This record gives sequence, C-alpha cells and structure tokens, in this order.
Amino acid sequence: MARTALIKLRPRRYKKGDLVRVDSVIMHPMHTGLVKDKKTGKVIPPHYITKVEVYYGDELVTSIDVNASVSANPYFSFYIKADKTAPLKMVWKDNKGEVTEKTVKIKPH
Repeated sequence: MARTALIKLRPRRYKKGDLVRVDSVIMHPMHTGLVKDKKTGKVIPPHYITKVEVYYGDELVTSIDVNASVSANPYFSFYIKADKTAPLKMVWKDNKGEVTEKTVKIKPH
C-alpha cells in the first residue's frame, strides 16, 4: 500500500547557515495488533513504523526508533542547519518490511 508524508520547512525562506524547523507527518495506520475490527470482530494485525531515518544530502542526520505505541499518522519535528543546497530525505520502515521515502529540497537563499 502506498504511503506518503507531508514535510514542511519553517521558515519558508531562509539563508545559508540558518536553523530550519522540519515538521513532518507520516501517513501510516500504526496498528498495534491489540485492537479488533468493529465490523468483523477479528484482531487487526500489527502494522507499525519501526524506524525513521533522515538524510541531508548524503549524510544521515538523525535516526528515530519507533514502536507500536506511537499514534496513527505520527508527527515528527526537528531542526537542521541549512548550510547547503541538497535534498532532505525521510525514509521510514515498518514491521511488514515496507520501506517508503519522501524528499524535499533544502535551498538556502
């Protein structure tokens, strides 16, 4: 199933060397495996993100370990120093082996 994310940079315009806040929401159901489907009564199998990695250019800038206790469509916020024009890529992996990524361009003015 295709997953996506919303990534916003704050402020929208920034200069080289500025700290930029990265706000992201990853669209994912984050099922724990402990809840039953209301219609069928069957347990919904676990399906949750286990790892989020963030790359700025070719450099890994942060890695986040996630577990089933995180809510659906998790929100992550962090800061980076915009010291170069390069892609910012978020890669997330889940317990079913799905790997998804979203990229935005960091372009200081």
